[in-house]
Amino acid sequence: MSYTALYRKFRPENFKDVKGQDHIVTTLKNQIEAERIGHAYLFCGTRGTGKTTIAKLFAKTVNCENPTDGNPCGECSSCKAIAAGASMNVMEIDAASNNGVENIREIISDVSYSPANGKYKVYIIDEVHMLSIGAFNALLKTLEEPPSYCIFILATTEVHKIPITILSRCQRYDFKRITIDTITDRLSELMEEEQVEVEEKALRYVAKTADGSMRDALSLLDQCIAFHFGQKLTYDMVLDVLGAVDTVVFSRLLRQILDRNVLGCIELLEEIVMQGRELAQFVSDFTWYLRNLLIVKTTDDAEDVLDVSTDNKKRLMEEADMTDAESIIRFIRIFSELSGNIRYAGQKRIMIEIALIKLCKPQMEIEMDSLLDRIRALEEKMEKGIPAVIPSQTVIPQEKPAGQVKKELPKALPEEIKEIVGKWPAIVATAENLLKNQLKHAKLSLSTDDRLLLVVEEGVSSDYFSLEGKKEEVEKLISDFMQKKVEITIQSISPERDFSDEYVDLSQFIMTDIEIEG
Repeated sequence: MSYTALYRKFRPENFKDVKGQDHIVTTLKNQIEAERIGHAYLFCGTRGTGKTTIAKLFAKTVNCENPTDGNPCGECSSCKAIAAGASMNVMEIDAASNNGVENIREIISDVSYSPANGKYKVYIIDEVHMLSIGAFNALLKTLEEPPSYCIFILATTEVHKIPITILSRCQRYDFKRITIDTITDRLSELMEEEQVEVEEKALRYVAKTADGSMRDALSLLDQCIAFHFGQKLTYDMVLDVLGAVDTVVFSRLLRQILDRNVLGCIELLEEIVMQGRELAQFVSDFTWYLRNLLIVKTTDDAEDVLDVSTDNKKRLMEEADMTDAESIIRFIRIFSELSGNIRYAGQKRIMIEIALIKLCKPQMEIEMDSLLDRIRALEEKMEKGIPAVIPSQTVIPQEKPAGQVKKELPKALPEEIKEIVGKWPAIVATAENLLKNQLKHAKLSLSTDDRLLLVVEEGVSSDYFSLEGKKEEVEKLISDFMQKKVEITIQSISPERDFSDEYVDLSQFIMTDIEIEG
């Protein structure tokens, strides 16, 4: 006898075997028992959630000779004929390959004939969104006023493509994604029936990978059992068959990223590649791992939304203390973009390597979250006593090696400079938070060309003001406040050097009201 795939072998024979769609099952059973059966139904939901299964069960029940509690008996001639696919009362049409006007006209022609046996003729149109506009129009009138013995059940994964004229003529039922716990329990029941030993952890991973689809879960489990036939199916075996990566590897990778260790990340990716793992699945799973990390970081009680073991949760909590939410969000953004591009890419490994380098080197990006990450990295270096060397391309240039700065106070200060220095706290108060924090620590002096000179410390501040457009942003801030065009010069000074030894501190002179003679 030929082998039957698990998802076909264990297709529910009655409503009580349907898992995860209780809200739909209860409604349909009540309709059948109360004889309030509608003439058109629309089943919406992702693949593998039970749309076609429930449609067939509904067709079987309404034609059953001896229904019990809203379920088909499974023993009468009608039930057996429908189960065998030989009933003339149930027509299942695949709209993906029968989407023309001619196909719908055949259905309309058939509708005019009453059932030879049984009560109802049921038309199940799968993937109904694939019908052409002409086919939808041909279906409209019959769908609105069918004969009393006709029931239409339309199933679709893309309800937004259904014309509103069709939607308004149907009772709509939205199928939910099936939870990981529900899928795991169902798989466990079926494995006991099949007498196959499977680890609980392995079943949970299969359920998670199925992404809410019972059919996908059964297909994946079928594949794993076939690969390791006759053996107890373990978590590691499932990872091998599906080309997936253990969460311990994700933890190792995250720690390498937090240490800014590009070489360590590349070497770890090499291990994953040599193990034959599926790279697109790796990207998707690591993004999910980062999602769990963000939830742990931002939520006090994350147990209800996390589906991880106690050991994994402990590891996530430890890693959450090693970073901040903004950095995790940046990691998720980069890997989410990668996930959308990698599936059809020719060089998947190179794309992942570039993404890992971006995670380790935030200076490669210009987004605000990357800038914040760069500032945090510099602060960490300074806390550890490591000199925060500014890259050559970001050093604020000196106009002259010497003689640019006036170490002596001139006999006369430009009135414009005196006014700016006097109003400096008010000017700074009008800046945005990030710029305001940097300007608060800037010192005010005078350059050789009598411009206002802003002196900032090398490191975080000089790196910030060396970004493109920052000098112009400060000039605009001052100009808007003063209502006149103002040009400034920005220089950096080492934290070890004393500002007062090399520059004139204008704020001391202006703020203390020392008169400067002309």
